[in-house]
Amino acid sequence: MKRLFRLLLLLAFVGAGVFWWLTMPRPLDALPVAMKDYKGDPAKGELVFYAGGCSSCHAAPGSDDKMSLAGGVRLESPFGAFIAPNISPDPEDGIGGWSDLDFVNAMTKGISPGGSHFYPAFPYTSYQRMKLQDVIDLKAFLDTLPKVTGKAPGHEVGFPFNIRRGLGLWKLLYLDGEPFQPDAQATDEINRGAYLVRGPGHCGECHTPRDVFGGLQTDKWLSGAPNPEGKGIIPNITPHEQGLAAWSAKDIAYALESGFTPEFDSLGGSMGAVVGNMSHLSAEDRAAIAAYLKSVPPLPNGYKAK
Repeated sequence: MKRLFRLLLLLAFVGAGVFWWLTMPRPLDALPVAMKDYKGDPAKGELVFYAGGCSSCHAAPGSDDKMSLAGGVRLESPFGAFIAPNISPDPEDGIGGWSDLDFVNAMTKGISPGGSHFYPAFPYTSYQRMKLQDVIDLKAFLDTLPKVTGKAPGHEVGFPFNIRRGLGLWKLLYLDGEPFQPDAQATDEINRGAYLVRGPGHCGECHTPRDVFGGLQTDKWLSGAPNPEGKGIIPNITPHEQGLAAWSAKDIAYALESGFTPEFDSLGGSMGAVVGNMSHLSAEDRAAIAAYLKSVPPLPNGYKAK
């Protein structure tokens, strides 16, 4: 019995060591040489801000000031409720004390300045595709916004999901660290749209179904999904007959600008906020998004009708 106990104790120690190593946060120690002396451009960062719809989650609920990023929006999920944090430039309660490197690690690695994992309700699995210049430009723009005091409430996540260290295992499955790679066979317009959709726009985070662990089912890319908050569905936006087959690229671009569909209806729900952000982009960028959406494989709905 003593030998068995010692063996089990040894296995427990080895298992704990392996878990600790596998789940270790692995931030960048420094920015790449090409970015080391780069000073972010707030004007360019403002466009990234709108492309990413940052205010939709980080402006205080009910606030008319979409540039006051106090956080507090509640995001329901099967794993618990996540509360969007204060990302104003307040040095204590927001991200004003963060360096560019801190911000890059948060956006592309999902790691806080303190070295802990962020929950993927913050869509860093999409932001990892972004160009570092765009990430740093975004930080430069955020630094120009009003400082807001007061931290947002904490997440409401139960065991075992409240053990953040375990997110290191999740990241091994769903965070590959690869930036966006243009398709050599696609046009410049389609590649621009693909970058906006897959990177800052993080459209797949809502429009793609997830598996039991909360990771995107990329083989069902943009085919629609159950609403993570439990009510309704997020529609299929592939060029399938169940999606946007009947919409032209011009229809899509116009809907992103105005909120009106070809059927003379209006985009509702959270898409209203998306349109509010997309309307700030250039006509060329909206056309690029539309061209990309018309180019993806047509897939049937990625959810089961109820």
